[in-house]
Amino acid sequence: MNPAIAGREKEVSYMAEKKTEKAEAKTEAKEVRVENPLALVEKVKKTGKLKIGINEVTKAVERGVAKAVVVAEDVNPKEIVMHLPALCKEKNIPLLNAPSKKELGEKAGIVVGTAAIAVLEEGDAKKEIDALHKK
Repeated sequence: MNPAIAGREKEVSYMAEKKTEKAEAKTEAKEVRVENPLALVEKVKKTGKLKIGINEVTKAVERGVAKAVVVAEDVNPKEIVMHLPALCKEKNIPLLNAPSKKELGEKAGIVVGTAAIAVLEEGDAKKEIDALHKK
């Protein structure tokens, strides 16, 4: 067999292997689905502590003080929140999806919408958040 062809086959095999690893990593980073993340946010707002806004959430996750993160699905452009799944996976923090920024903001107790919310203290929602950590 021609050495150039054999080398190319190894390269193609290596590239396919890397592609598979990337696909598996994306699968592992999937967000945890909760029946109603907005109800969780509302419960925490009443008895716990929240950080509202993408910058505050990012800082809380990087510092490791966030217990859970809720991100709105209708954020535009998506690049604003694209870093959160990787950060949350790295820090083992559950990531939940809310349907819209407006609803997420309302449940957090603010007039405007918000792209993300971090739960710092669970309050009465401790059981639900502990269940998320077990998943």
